[in-house]
Parts: sequence; structure tokens; C-alpha cells
Amino acid sequence: MSDFMPGSPYFDETPKGILTWPKLLKVGIPIFIALLLFGWRFGIITELLLVITLVLTILVIIRK
Repeated sequence: MSDFMPGSPYFDETPKGILTWPKLLKVGIPIFIALLLFGWRFGIITELLLVITLVLTILVIIRK
């Protein structure tokens, strides 16, 4: 048994096609910022954040 913990569960590199946090954040953060700017510009920031919260809550309930 080895005395050290590996940094990744993968042997050599991340398998192709898998969505990792760095990839998700590179896509998600610009989209979220664009939505916030859109909501701020048209005065619907509260409604937009409420819809995002509801959608994420429904996704959590469905996946459980």
C-alpha cells in the first residue's frame, strides 16, 4: 500500500467527455454574469434570481 494519496481518481488524465468543475465554471460564470447584466438592464434582477433558484431547487429534488 502506498504512503501517499493520489491527487486524482484517474490514472493518467481526465477522461474525454467528462464535465469537471473547471470546465463547468468556464461556461457557467460568463452565462451567469450575462444573465445578471440582462436582468439589471431590464429591471428584472429579482425575478431572474428567483427563477434561477427555483430551477436549481427543482433539479436537486428531481436528482435525489
